[in-house]
Amino acid sequence: MSLELTPVQTVACCSPLTRVPLSEKEADGVAPLLKALADPVRLRLMSLVASHEGGEACVCDLNDAFDLSQPTISHHLKVLHEVGLLDREKRGVWVYYKARTEALQNLAALIGGQAK
Repeated sequence: MSLELTPVQTVACCSPLTRVPLSEKEADGVAPLLKALADPVRLRLMSLVASHEGGEACVCDLNDAFDLSQPTISHHLKVLHEVGLLDREKRGVWVYYKARTEALQNLAALIGGQAK
């Protein structure tokens, strides 16, 4: 059984910030991703999941990294999932999260594009 939500539109085709100014529509699409990552807990969670073997981690693997309750950790993971940075899949009683590497690569390209 898989839990699926429709994520907010992720960055798919924006030119790097250093080449072309973002349109209002592009900025509206990118802002939720950056807002989600602007929280230190969510940024660490994203890093923990992405750096975990296979780019996937069980919520049970993430709880011990924080001095926060499990519901709080789950809330932060839900935010990352809803903006399209993480996929999730329920397996038995646990939920496994996987980094959406294409979304991270698109953000990296947007922010770190080389000026020509």
